[in-house]
Amino acid sequence: MEITQETERDNGVAAVTEQQQQQQTFKDGSICGYDSLHSLLSANLKPHIFQEVSRLLLGLNCGKALELISLPKSVKALSSEHDFDLQAFRFCTDKEFLREPRVVRVGLIQNSIVLPTTAHFSEQKQAIFQKLKLIIDAAGASGVNILCLQEAWTMPFAFCTREKRWCEFAEPINGESTQFIQELAQKHNMVIISPILERDVHHGDTIWNTAVIIGNHGNVIGKHRKNHIPRVGDFNESTYYMEGDTGHPVFETAYGKIAINICYGRHHPLNWLAFGLNGAEIVFNPSATVGELSEPMWPIEARNAAIANSYFVGSINRVGTETFPNPFTSGDGKPQHADFGHFYGSSHFSAPDASCTPSLSRHKDGLLISDMDLNLCRQLKDKWGFRMTARYELYAEMLSRYLKPDFEPQVISDPLLHKKPSKVPGDHC
Repeated sequence: MEITQETERDNGVAAVTEQQQQQQTFKDGSICGYDSLHSLLSANLKPHIFQEVSRLLLGLNCGKALELISLPKSVKALSSEHDFDLQAFRFCTDKEFLREPRVVRVGLIQNSIVLPTTAHFSEQKQAIFQKLKLIIDAAGASGVNILCLQEAWTMPFAFCTREKRWCEFAEPINGESTQFIQELAQKHNMVIISPILERDVHHGDTIWNTAVIIGNHGNVIGKHRKNHIPRVGDFNESTYYMEGDTGHPVFETAYGKIAINICYGRHHPLNWLAFGLNGAEIVFNPSATVGELSEPMWPIEARNAAIANSYFVGSINRVGTETFPNPFTSGDGKPQHADFGHFYGSSHFSAPDASCTPSLSRHKDGLLISDMDLNLCRQLKDKWGFRMTARYELYAEMLSRYLKPDFEPQVISDPLLHKKPSKVPGDHC
């Protein structure tokens, strides 16, 4: 086949165009110009193929795709005016004869910071407050009962820098952000989970990564401190706070029993298990994670936890790229840099029947709403019997042995594994 100069030129232009598109994708955080994987597939697959792909990727809820929820026009108008992604779905259950439905409307908010990290700290914080108030009001106007914000929502995720000045964002449990959220919780009759950088003024100004649970009357129900602290790549969070000391609390609210598995805890199956053993019906996972590190894990871990523990999971991740004034290194030999990378959003809900919602945008602020009947938790326990067929006594015995200094793994070796082969007669090799 003869290749002309014109063909070569066309191929060259195509290659440049593709490269430009990849660069644009990297800059704005979209996937080839699409908000999410779901929207990319929807736009590029034939309807019947997309339906089958969605079934495999998102599962079925009670044998069918999730239903859409109609939200007030005023909320949709806010979404358009302020350019935040807005999606709403309904998880259904099988009809029961002895229990009434226990439907609760739950919301997740993902957002970027507003001002550059070089701005005055109080200005950065107030700008985030102003942005979040608008989206929280949209959740309230949509009838949301329980709302969860992202990890360390009051500030940039500065824990990569290892600079102590970012500790100024830390505040006591009854501090400014809690008072701000208390007013909104009372206004909307809404339970709100507010993950903050906590300063424990009663214990030497110790700092924790903490979720404050605020009741629908504006009262503080309690708090949970992050159980697992990452030391991977740029995530050097132990510079600021250490592993939490609050165990695995479940908070009984007006709308159900909830727990908070903060960020890195999602990589630890026993952490998810403990919240389930304490009776959680919804576990929230407020996070801050970037594409190069964890994106392939993101749609899997929470969904697996929902299935294995028979509860709902709400996964929240921030969006945007946060650039800091002073470059830092990861300790992995790579050149110094001034940002973590792209926080890829993609917040979603997972249900105990293996179904899940499409994700919010990979690069825009967003509010995801879901109606969930908490009766589904027990229905799935009855169906699969995971709790009944678990062998906790075996796990407990194994863990007890593992914690002892003289622990030896239970390994049975093939007795012939290390035996020298016998010499075959006539073999002179």
